[in-house]
Amino acid sequence: MNGNNRIVMDCDRQLFFALAEMRLVDREQAALITGRQGVSVSTTNAWLSKLVKAGFLRRYFIATEKRGIKALYGLSPKSALITGRRFQPIQRPENSVLTSEPFILHQMAVNHIYVQLRFKIFSTPGISLIRWQSFQKVLSENSPIKPDGYFELETPEGIKSMFCEVDRGTESQKVWSKKVELYIRYAASGEFEIEFKNKQFRVLVIAQSQRRLEEIRKTVQAQTQKIFWFSTLSEINGEGLFASIWTRPEGSERFPLI
Repeated sequence: MNGNNRIVMDCDRQLFFALAEMRLVDREQAALITGRQGVSVSTTNAWLSKLVKAGFLRRYFIATEKRGIKALYGLSPKSALITGRRFQPIQRPENSVLTSEPFILHQMAVNHIYVQLRFKIFSTPGISLIRWQSFQKVLSENSPIKPDGYFELETPEGIKSMFCEVDRGTESQKVWSKKVELYIRYAASGEFEIEFKNKQFRVLVIAQSQRRLEEIRKTVQAQTQKIFWFSTLSEINGEGLFASIWTRPEGSERFPLI
């Protein structure tokens, strides 16, 4: 059987549906999504290569922090058709090297949060993911802000609603000040309750460094002590999204997410 006639397996479909949301994954994420963590690197690479050859995945490359190169994988029109989702192509040639492109780096950072929620087992009993939502347009005309993601958790205390803002240090504090204003406006207007059927929400701010996080915290402090929670991507990846790694606009105390 040649590659173009490859039978689509359940693990393939799992990856395609995840990519419809994540847009790009690396080998480690692909293995986690499909439950292949115990499979050898060579076997996982061979599986992904077959999907590329069969036209189900598009492959790109990105430079790593250690000055190496690793592969990233995205949907093709063929696999997007299986998911029933609109195909959103990465506007770069296949097998090209994506060097420090802001969109790619930002998307990969957002994906770390999505993977934690969707594919890692929660260590806290009684917590489950209800939904994850990404945004193609702003929340409302009155609050024209487009979050990086939104998710809802079922918890023993009820449903917790959270927006995500993954910061890569490219936006000025003036831009952040406006974001804070718009989130406060959205909370006070009642639009959130109408749209998402819940009374309250948090905004999780995930920064690339502790220094950057403190800069954003100061900007938030000037407007509110509510809504916003702060952590870094390295803490989330190292200790887990639900660990006691979160701070509020004021104070040094660290809290668990739930």
